[in-house]
Amino acid sequence: MKQLHKNISSGKLQPLYFLHGPESFLKEELTDLIKTRAFASEDEAALNTSVIYGQDITLGDLVSRASEFPMFTNRKLLVVKHFEKCRKAGSAAQQKQHIEQFRRYCRNPAETTILILDAAQIDKKDLRKPPYSELESFRHEFAQVKNPDVFATERAAACGWEFEPDAIKAFSAYIEPSARDICREVEKLVMYASSKRKTRKITPDDVYECVGISKQYNVFELEKALASKNIRLCSGISLMIMEQEGQKEGLMNILRYLTVFYSRIWKMHTPGVRQQPLSETAKMLGMYGRQEFFAKNYLDYASRFTLQEIEQAIVSLQHADASIKGLHPYPDEKYLILRLMQELSGQQ
Repeated sequence: MKQLHKNISSGKLQPLYFLHGPESFLKEELTDLIKTRAFASEDEAALNTSVIYGQDITLGDLVSRASEFPMFTNRKLLVVKHFEKCRKAGSAAQQKQHIEQFRRYCRNPAETTILILDAAQIDKKDLRKPPYSELESFRHEFAQVKNPDVFATERAAACGWEFEPDAIKAFSAYIEPSARDICREVEKLVMYASSKRKTRKITPDDVYECVGISKQYNVFELEKALASKNIRLCSGISLMIMEQEGQKEGLMNILRYLTVFYSRIWKMHTPGVRQQPLSETAKMLGMYGRQEFFAKNYLDYASRFTLQEIEQAIVSLQHADASIKGLHPYPDEKYLILRLMQELSGQQ
């Protein structure tokens, strides 16, 4: 992806791009970059850019539109949204003919058109079938962000800023793993931090104040309380998080975070883990970038929980998750979280 951006930024444009996957924001961003590099001005781009939708055209219609010569400049930009929804031709014979037309176009795209085919998530087995199989050499996948901390760190670095370790930990724990949300929040953080200091570092306080996380009542304090098995503190922090974030939303955030927390502690009981380098431990725990700094905490946490306690905690979290999804009855969210804290603290 970095090479793709580099090529486009330097003006090396292809006649055809097939962008697929759930991260619509990143596809929109790449499309805007192509448009910027393809035309000399915004007015020229506006006059020579067309956006059509898959559900409105057949493959034959698409080939016809892409093959037309531009009217106002040397080339045009044609963007097809929801390409996976292209209509089929009237009969099987006609559809076969349209696929053949599309195949011929992909082998020899029009030099006067930049064609961007934008599709949602497509099953891997479908990618091996027409019309997608014709697009192998033009294909770029935009999968959902797997490591929000790494993605956020890279976006901040692109703006010339750096997250402090505690700051990226707080940010990645609370932000949704969505490129659009992460980019929006990083932009806000950079603007907020730049108004406070000249050094280009994003601090934990920036995240707490800008993203809206309480310094006293957050999942990191809950993590410490659970490690010390302090049921009173665990219950109080949990209730305050739910008060701040909404009962159901707060509970879901707690469940999501603690599932990762206990899964990591469980991995720390793997034989030989304590003998390997900290960087390898961090990789095993799925901690990347600046979050590697906190891998050592899990060495301590692992000594505080037996395997039986961890397994029971994961079962309790699964039961609470099933309850909030309507599979088990419960009086209300407060009861559910207090019962969960009892079980996680070993005081059932």
